[in-house]
Amino acid sequence: MSETLIVPTMADLMAAGKTPEILFWVGSAGSYDDRAKKITRAFVKILNKANVDFAVLGTEESCTGDAAKRAGNEFLFQMQAVTNIEVLNAYEVKKIVTADPHSYNTLKNEYPELGGNYEVLHHTQFIKQLFDDGRIKPSTSNYNGTRVTFHDPCYLGRANGVYEVPRELLKLAGVELVEMKRHKRTSLCCGAGGAQMFKEPEKGDKDVNVLRTEDALKTNPKIIATGCPYCNTMMTDGIKFKEKEREIAVLDIAEIIANSQDL
Repeated sequence: MSETLIVPTMADLMAAGKTPEILFWVGSAGSYDDRAKKITRAFVKILNKANVDFAVLGTEESCTGDAAKRAGNEFLFQMQAVTNIEVLNAYEVKKIVTADPHSYNTLKNEYPELGGNYEVLHHTQFIKQLFDDGRIKPSTSNYNGTRVTFHDPCYLGRANGVYEVPRELLKLAGVELVEMKRHKRTSLCCGAGGAQMFKEPEKGDKDVNVLRTEDALKTNPKIIATGCPYCNTMMTDGIKFKEKEREIAVLDIAEIIANSQDL
């Protein structure tokens, strides 16, 4: 069955004299990585279902500069950030939602000192608002009682203290949430943060993503839920390393909510 997703751009809306409720910051992974594109589509389905007036920057969106900053190239980060801020401010953007905790952290905490001041939400926070406002309704049939463990993304959890919202969404989807021993404040990194995604790991006894996958497997889950495209990649690679990909799915919370809504 073909599906029609409505994804307006800021340029189109401004040309029509309209201002959207939110800007959806897609991010590099959500734009270019084939797996992460599915997360983008799932979130757009939710936005369409809830009749959210949103827009994307499209080709005007550039990398936030997170990876450059974490890798130590402050000059490149500031170049990328200032370019984005000029575009965002030209459109008078007030509220940004993103499915990438790295973009979330950078836009929220590091853009203000360069002149970019916006209300920034992680997509789980915004989806929770949609439930709270009654714009989408809980629907639990697809995942009722399914064992799910949630991996806390570093830049969502420890960096910004967002622990409960993703878990509240999973409960709205009707899952049986089982926590890893290391979770919330004591959660273990998936191994992709700090620009580590783009380099080979140092020599050692075990890759970090495999160690984190082993944490998840101890909960005997059917689904490992994530809230970050990079965590999704690392946990998926860990599941493949353990040869469990036929038994265990790695899904973003937006995908679980979209699936539970039959979108």
